[in-house]
Amino acid sequence: MVELVGAMTAQITPFKNGKLDEQSYEKLIKRQINNGIDFIVPVGTTGESATLTHDEHKHCIEIAVATAKGTEAKVCAGAGSNATAEAVDLAKFAQSHGADAILSVAPYYNKPSQEGLYQHYKAIANAIEIPVMLYNVPGRTGVDISAATVQRLFNEVANITAIKEATGSMERAVQLLGENKDLTLISGDDAINYPLLANGGKGVISVTSNLLPDMMSDLVHSALNGDLKRSKEINDELYAINKSLFVESNPIPIKAAMFIAGLIPNLEYRLPLTEPSKSTMELLEKTISKYSVVGL
Repeated sequence: MVELVGAMTAQITPFKNGKLDEQSYEKLIKRQINNGIDFIVPVGTTGESATLTHDEHKHCIEIAVATAKGTEAKVCAGAGSNATAEAVDLAKFAQSHGADAILSVAPYYNKPSQEGLYQHYKAIANAIEIPVMLYNVPGRTGVDISAATVQRLFNEVANITAIKEATGSMERAVQLLGENKDLTLISGDDAINYPLLANGGKGVISVTSNLLPDMMSDLVHSALNGDLKRSKEINDELYAINKSLFVESNPIPIKAAMFIAGLIPNLEYRLPLTEPSKSTMELLEKTISKYSVVGL
């Protein structure tokens, strides 16, 4: 079973004239791989999965798998939904089309109980054999996967091996790892990537690495190799861009940053997401100028 460890990028989804820009998508993934990223994570929330059709969602997975094939990079495909049957369908598709693992966000809006969350994830994991990473981001979903439910799932479902923890709470991270050191904890909050790694986390799923994959790869690999000083230095250096990329709802700023840096030819979103404000664009331009952004 694939070990979900390392530097991972929550891949943005570029559009052109309202449709998936397949050519740019492939180039962006290749850039990530060429700059040391271990896992491509397509069609998560940063990939605007909420506004993609199911066919588009599945096609993004296909492109990611095809692009990563023959390289050392792997694919952890987004396969989440607030309807369990839909999440199961996406998970089965990801497995059958070559994804190495799936990332499944907590079901949003319906606010299930902890028992509902347990049954939801158990159904998804039991439908496939590849590893499942839970994704806890209550600020976006309106529901928190409790530490007790995480432990129950980890202990009772063999292929649930990891969690992307995006509560922003160091206390939650300490609690999860304190209760089971074998659980793979992945940071889902760029601002605290280093602290989570230093506390025993095994990797990050980063928004910032869309823009700066080389720096994020160095940060993660330094920490995993025991060079915590180097990892902290990079985390400190990334503070300004990490902060700037979340001044509006993700992925509005990161797509704008990619456009400013010349990494995507068009700045397009799908409603209800819209282009960032003038002040946000000015902030991003100023902040990006402080970094060396590698090209495609």
